[in-house]
Amino acid sequence: MTDAVTRAASLLKDHRDSIDRLDAILVYTLGERFKHTQSVGQLKAEHDLPPSDPAREAQQIARLEQLALDANLDPAFAKDFLNFIIREVIQHHNKQKS
Repeated sequence: MTDAVTRAASLLKDHRDSIDRLDAILVYTLGERFKHTQSVGQLKAEHDLPPSDPAREAQQIARLEQLALDANLDPAFAKDFLNFIIREVIQHHNKQKS
């Protein structure tokens, strides 16, 4: 291999190692987040509160869109991602309420 190809392969490995670490952080962060949302769901079920809170969800989406802009991440992607998480949380809350 040429020096340029060897250097590129080394850089590629470094990037992939970083991606792998970040993926692990994302998974553990989501796990921690869902622990808290399960507790919220339990409280809502115990106190007969609705599983969804549209005002809070809208507030969080706006907050996440701003964070995405600050992080140079597509805010539409961030919004879609949070909406996916919210749907999952509401689904879990509905199961807890049943």
